[in-house]
Amino acid sequence: MGIKVTPIAFESLGVRSMCTYIETQNTRMLIDPGASLGFRYGKMPHPLEYRSLMETRKRIYQLAEKVDMIIVTHYHIDHYTPLKMTDYLWTWTTPDEAEKLYEDKRVIIKDYKNNINLNQRRRGWIFWKLLNKVKCKIEIADNRVIVEGDTKIIISKPVPHGEENSKLGYVLMVEIEEKNERILFASDIQGPQTKMLTDWIISLKPDMIILSGPPTYMPNTVKNIDETISNIVKIKMEIKHTILDHHILRDKKWKYYFDEIKEKAKNDNIIETAAEYLGLELNALECVRDELYEKEEPSTEFTKWCKSIRKHRGKEPPPI
Repeated sequence: MGIKVTPIAFESLGVRSMCTYIETQNTRMLIDPGASLGFRYGKMPHPLEYRSLMETRKRIYQLAEKVDMIIVTHYHIDHYTPLKMTDYLWTWTTPDEAEKLYEDKRVIIKDYKNNINLNQRRRGWIFWKLLNKVKCKIEIADNRVIVEGDTKIIISKPVPHGEENSKLGYVLMVEIEEKNERILFASDIQGPQTKMLTDWIISLKPDMIILSGPPTYMPNTVKNIDETISNIVKIKMEIKHTILDHHILRDKKWKYYFDEIKEKAKNDNIIETAAEYLGLELNALECVRDELYEKEEPSTEFTKWCKSIRKHRGKEPPPI
């Protein structure tokens, strides 16, 4: 494959993210350069998760130095890196490092005014305002076609973050074409959960799709999990290579859903996690957080740090 696709941060790699590096003959880009952790099973992230987040941040910042373009599909903190924040609690970010991430780049961002819910509108506006103080070129992404030599980047109109009329708002899909190759980055569509979006994705005929699976660990957020799994089955039947990761790997039962998809879609097309695609050992940590706490009890210092969050508000790194 001439287009180089490298997953940088995903749940199968130890953090919440879909950060992906894509390189063509004409351009290099990072899509959704964010990573985060979250509260789960009534517990703070385990020290192993914080170590994974710290290392992930290093990879993102190092890769950002050599890209020409950064694309942000929406404003959830696992998909972009906020500016002017010191946050070791969820994102492991500092103002200086975040600014360098975007500096001297073409930064193409989700429209923060239209087709967006209230929370993301606020985050997007703050991000745009602060980004204007950074030495970079800012562009609105929605429904765009960008041509760089033989490379065509097609950014979709806003599509639902999950089900139709989702309270979580809208996200953008990014299609990269070069010669006879086509890659589709489907961001947080959480499925897809609708026939319309499934049919649209298949009609694009990508050689590879990078797909956010449904949040099966929160079944109340997916109206019909069986229908969503059926949509993924259709995609596997039609698309040669599917990287399925993100929300679905926060579920302890994620392998059950993968097995179901493979059983129903028996062909030679590939469906795998980001870690499997890279040939790495699976490192899904959040879904087994309760087990991590049992196997490796955190230090007294770490426990004290967790209990003092209201005081330091994540501005001090955890003792890991």
